[in-house]
Amino acid sequence: MIAAAITIAGGAICLAILLTLYRLAVGPDATDRVLALDTLVIETIALIVLGGIAFGTAMYFEAALLFAMVGFVTTVAFCKFLLRGNVIE
Repeated sequence: MIAAAITIAGGAICLAILLTLYRLAVGPDATDRVLALDTLVIETIALIVLGGIAFGTAMYFEAALLFAMVGFVTTVAFCKFLLRGNVIE
């Protein structure tokens, strides 16, 4: 039962990643691309957590937490660069 749910969730996340990659490639301006990158980070975190559930280990959850922190910092840096033209003042 859980294996079927993991398979369906994995397929849905992979479909979402493909659609996000399309938005990343076609996005009309830079802000859409930054939002697509942030969404891609969230979807990758979901895949990592799904792998942790599938394999039954807590190591994947720690990796997902680290990936979330790095993703947040990079999103803030991209937004700051788009608004001001530099990251470090």
